[in-house]
Amino acid sequence: MLQSAYLKRVYEQVTTRDPEQKEFHQAVLEVLEGLDRMLPQHPEYEKTGLIERFVEPERVVTFRVPWVDDAGAVRVNRGYRVQFNSAIGPYKGGLRFHPTVNLSILKFLGFEQILKNSLTGLPIGGGKGGADFDPKGKSEGEVMRFCQSFMTELQRHIGQFVDVPAGDIGVGGREIGYLFGQYKRIRDSYEAAVLTGKGLDFGGSLVRTEATGYGLCYLTEEMLKRMKGESFMGKTVVISGSGNVATFAAEKASALGAKVVAMSDSNGFVHDPEGIKLDIIKDIKIGHRGRVKEYADRVPGSSYAEGFRGIWTIPCDIALPCATQNEIDEETAKIIVKNGAMAVAEGANMPSRPEAIAVFQNAGLLFAPAKAANAGGVATSALEMSQNSMRYGWSFDEVDAKLKGIMVNIFHNIHDAAEKYGVPGDLVAGANIAGFQKVANAMLAQGLV
Repeated sequence: MLQSAYLKRVYEQVTTRDPEQKEFHQAVLEVLEGLDRMLPQHPEYEKTGLIERFVEPERVVTFRVPWVDDAGAVRVNRGYRVQFNSAIGPYKGGLRFHPTVNLSILKFLGFEQILKNSLTGLPIGGGKGGADFDPKGKSEGEVMRFCQSFMTELQRHIGQFVDVPAGDIGVGGREIGYLFGQYKRIRDSYEAAVLTGKGLDFGGSLVRTEATGYGLCYLTEEMLKRMKGESFMGKTVVISGSGNVATFAAEKASALGAKVVAMSDSNGFVHDPEGIKLDIIKDIKIGHRGRVKEYADRVPGSSYAEGFRGIWTIPCDIALPCATQNEIDEETAKIIVKNGAMAVAEGANMPSRPEAIAVFQNAGLLFAPAKAANAGGVATSALEMSQNSMRYGWSFDEVDAKLKGIMVNIFHNIHDAAEKYGVPGDLVAGANIAGFQKVANAMLAQGLV
């Protein structure tokens, strides 16, 4: 519940102006609740209308994307780019290709991206984009033609010093390659830093594929150590999802001594009490884009159940939601608490509903919000930009060490911010405050831009 009359007024403006954008409203409210605690010490925010500016994108681009399918029929999708805030650097954020993509989801993701990027300590602003196109079931030719049409319009609005997109759901290395090729063709210029998540043969960075999952575990390990004197060693872990984030979170958690016993996809989940065999998951999900149901067919002693939310009925010490937004509601959170979890860290974007977060915090669980816990991907994207600018490449170990340092620093920054503003242990408030302050200071210094 907001206490500040100023923040109440700002939130009312947001909900009145775009009443249908529920995901965006949820993201804004969570951030404003965190800022509520610090506002009395900063009257300059209201005087300069800074919060009103902060919650409104600097620019939103919407465009049509016509393409031709394999049958020769013309298809039309809708493309977007939300350029939210460039106070500390060029807009930076992924592209999502999925049927559920709409302006509310992209504004929520772009808004979160501002704070996430700020927390990395690197000079990157916040943005997000995508299209209501579904790559699933499409041929290679159809995906290529769609990506080329999408970039034909998007290229007008991006650049290595303007806006640097990356991948997200539905946009992996294949799609980034097609997008980069079309950008290069139209611009007649090899600007490697204009897109991140590229292949290693044309400017990509080592560790980028693993970065979000690895980073999630680095921050979680530091949180466990600092706040409970614990670690991943000997712990049971449940991870929702089975894409890049989930797969490499499972890989790093296992390397740190944990046993991952369950993973999922949009259809259902697999449970392996002996520990998920990652080589099989990688073969299914990365090797031939299969479904996790195959795991139960190949591994004796494991089981599969329909319905991906059921994964949270499996007891664990550490829960890592890495699937999609709002997958954990209040009742699900109560089950996780009842089953004895000590920590929850978000690998997906906003996977826990506000009422679920309240359940975790009231029960005394350690809780690391997405804008801090899953910042490893964008941090490594920024490291890719740096390597492109230098015409140089770091080794796997060098990038991994930089990633770990960034994630450990993020934890300490949000932990210290929570203590400074009187809410010790509340990493949600700490992340919102620490991420916001850097951006706010830059906005104030630059005037009404």
